Amino acid sequence: MRPLLITDCDEVLLHMVRHFGTWLGEAHDIDFTPNGGDFTTSMRRRDGSLLSRDEMWSYLDGFFPHEMERQTLVPHAREALTEIARTADIVVLTNLQDHCRDARIAQLETHGIAHRVECNQGGKGAPVARLIAEYAPSVTVFVDDLAVHHESVARHAPQVYRLHMVSEPSLAPSVPKAPHAHARIDDWDDARAWIATRFAEGASAPALTGEPA
Repeated sequence: MRPLLITDCDEVLLHMVRHFGTWLGEAHDIDFTPNGGDFTTSMRRRDGSLLSRDEMWSYLDGFFPHEMERQTLVPHAREALTEIARTADIVVLTNLQDHCRDARIAQLETHGIAHRVECNQGGKGAPVARLIAEYAPSVTVFVDDLAVHHESVARHAPQVYRLHMVSEPSLAPSVPKAPHAHARIDDWDDARAWIATRFAEGASAPALTGEPA
């Protein structure tokens, strides 16, 4: 049995918020200042008004997939995945609408990342559990930038090691470590070593404080 790495894409493999913000300003006269919280509080029209949640989602839908070519590779991500793939299976689990899957696959391939891509909407715990049932891995590591997904995975697949990564330097300082993550590492060089250690140990993840053992 091979280990399994399940990784998010935006702000883990590819930078998104900086390019999303540039596009909002150029195309829609909206200033975007990520604050580590709700995107609706980060987006403000230049007349000073905030956007509704529905408007926020409409702009995200406008960015994906039509503006995805703006996104840039997170430093060391490609090299880390290349090394990890020597001994483990890799799945990119990205929260995009299903019609964006082919565009995401093509986008990642232009950056030298060619692994299975699965789209998801909502919490990632259930799809992670399904992938584990399919692959039957010796060890699984999950990487994501959002705390809500670490909580979801902890609930649906508690045996999974959960690594919190926020690779956007302008965002990371304002985002606390996810309570349901086993570690917080924002650089792929360090993350690769942490993941390799988890794979080599070959054990299920321990329960964290406050989680059922």
